[in-house]
Amino acid sequence: MVNEGRLPTRMGDGTFAWLTRSEIRADLESGSEAAAKRAKLPPLTADEIDHLLDIYASPARFTGVDLGDEVVLSCDGTGMKTHATRIQDLQTYEQWMGADLLELCVGDYSLKVVRTILAYEAQYMHDAQLATVAPVQYGVMPNLGLYSKPDGPCDNWSELLPQGKIDEARASQEEAIEMAVLDMVHLAESQFEAGADAIDWDTTAASGDPEFLAALRATEIIHARYPDLGIQLGMAGEFVLGMHGKLTFKGTRLAGLWPREQLLLAQQAGATMFGPVVNVNTGKSCAWNVARAICLVKPCTEVAEIPVHMNAGMGVGAVPMFVHPPGDAVCRAAKAFVDLLRLDGL
Repeated sequence: MVNEGRLPTRMGDGTFAWLTRSEIRADLESGSEAAAKRAKLPPLTADEIDHLLDIYASPARFTGVDLGDEVVLSCDGTGMKTHATRIQDLQTYEQWMGADLLELCVGDYSLKVVRTILAYEAQYMHDAQLATVAPVQYGVMPNLGLYSKPDGPCDNWSELLPQGKIDEARASQEEAIEMAVLDMVHLAESQFEAGADAIDWDTTAASGDPEFLAALRATEIIHARYPDLGIQLGMAGEFVLGMHGKLTFKGTRLAGLWPREQLLLAQQAGATMFGPVVNVNTGKSCAWNVARAICLVKPCTEVAEIPVHMNAGMGVGAVPMFVHPPGDAVCRAAKAFVDLLRLDGL
């Protein structure tokens, strides 16, 4: 059904919405202003808003970048998406979906779990390399929370903080950092020997600044030992939560960092690819979300010395929070990011 004078678009939860061209423009301007105000950044220019308006006000079902503007497509979790074996999953993404970078992982996807099956995963990486052509990385979430009780040995800082036990919570987080760094380094060593092309720290800093510090410290150690091993550092959100509040890396306080500063530290640590993340507001339109995301990530891509792969998937990067995101929304977000951010990949 077509609504007179209104264009079909999407909300952040994937539902259809019918907006006029002027309403879409208003959402783009509002999203840009929201990001600029929060992160103290310049808003998008009028030309950038116009370009986004052409993308999001188009009634076409699908869109894409211009010929010659294609970027690398990397995919996390490619080893657990279908009901086939993990290697068959990798082959499917490589040969059917055209992924340029594959990722082997386990269903739980958490560092603390994977550390118990390193030998098994190393053998699987070895076999996967023999069955695929595209580079294969091994991916895990640092997931520092699993190092706290009842899942791990450290006192649970999420229980200590509400009790006002700030020093105890910080001490527990610092203990967990040491354990996670050791596990991340062991994982990288095992996968490097098995032939992995890269390691992916996925959803880094989901547990705030302690988890970000663990990933940065581990990356620095791994890069020094294995300079030929790629290290992708993908974030969990646009803003690093200060769960500890006092942690620093190379003199920079980690709590409160936005994508630009996150990238700069990732580069200093030795990461070879950075994945900025901007979470989706499901109550706003995809146009609002894409303008906000571009405004926040633009300063990051302007200073990047390593490839930047914008995270554009379920619930991040202006892609609706839905288990199977609608293609019309995904392709618009991808084109918008590539056109305005000049990304190296998605």
